[in-house]
Amino acid sequence: MELIKKYDITVLCNPGVESAQLLTPENSRSEKVSVTKVSVMPGAEQPRHKHYTSEQVWVAVQGRGVLLLADDKEVPFEAGDVVRFAEKEIHGLRNMGPEIFEYICISTPPMNFAYAYMQAR
Repeated sequence: MELIKKYDITVLCNPGVESAQLLTPENSRSEKVSVTKVSVMPGAEQPRHKHYTSEQVWVAVQGRGVLLLADDKEVPFEAGDVVRFAEKEIHGLRNMGPEIFEYICISTPPMNFAYAYMQAR
């Protein structure tokens, strides 16, 4: 059993986006998965991007947004929805609602997302 206390969780920040690193190889013994909670402020977005070695599952917890996919495709994504991205699949998110959009991201193999964020706290 492994318990990670909230004060041991690093939060990575970009303008309008925060990513709490809930379970990562940096704060646990996990070798197969990382779990983050991403909060996207109203009107903010995570630009389209891809991961070359990891598959991701996103579980929308709160709010209403739009998935930003390849070829400028956009798909509605809201609380209760689940989406899976294969490695190398282009994805991003824009918050379209008036409240914070939150989702849980599960990545396997685990990822260190520090490269994608400007600050950590």
